Amino acid sequence: MQPKTLALIDDDAEYSEFLTQFLQEQQGIAVSHFDDSNALLAAPEAFSFDFYLVDLMLPGVNGVELIKILRRRTDAGVVVVSGRLGPEVFREVITAGADMYLVKPVQFEQVALAIAAVQRRVAKPATTESAWKLDRASGELVVPDGTRIQLSEADRQLLECFAQAGGEPVTREALLNKLGREVPEGEADDGLSATIYRLRRRIERATPTLVPLQSKSRVGYVFRAPLQIL
Repeated sequence: MQPKTLALIDDDAEYSEFLTQFLQEQQGIAVSHFDDSNALLAAPEAFSFDFYLVDLMLPGVNGVELIKILRRRTDAGVVVVSGRLGPEVFREVITAGADMYLVKPVQFEQVALAIAAVQRRVAKPATTESAWKLDRASGELVVPDGTRIQLSEADRQLLECFAQAGGEPVTREALLNKLGREVPEGEADDGLSATIYRLRRRIERATPTLVPLQSKSRVGYVFRAPLQIL
């Protein structure tokens, strides 16, 4: 089992070019390469990839810090492929949230096997026990760990949209219509990104549970977990 999309974050241009070619042509994975961790974090789809291959020595945010950021926003597989050695390095990256650590030089076939092994573990279907719940009566979001988060009216409208979508992406236009806002023309700022950001931060401050609310490049947003309306 291989992921559909993968972000490769590595500043070694030659290595990245050939690894990207191998994964795309031999494994059928759509690879997006970033030679700078800040470039990944600035991308609209930064937390929407199915998998991440991360080097440790990177321009911008270093690899360990990047893994910590990813773990706050996604439960996708993370494999480190790096030339850094030593038990302390292994301990550092695994503690940060990486699923596996490979040491360069490494064969591309080994990278593909590592990706498949991690993907089998992380691609488990969600169950009703892990469902999030939108309690209309109390105006709260109930996290699977039992935490209850008080929501604003805009938060409730957005979450109703995501619940009705059943895990499918919701367009920006649909979300704006739900909020009663006009859809702007051209590049005008519609304020939706700020609204989504505030909702995500409200949840992150209340619980350590991974927030499954992610952007979907060129589409809108998706709530990648069961969400029920009570």
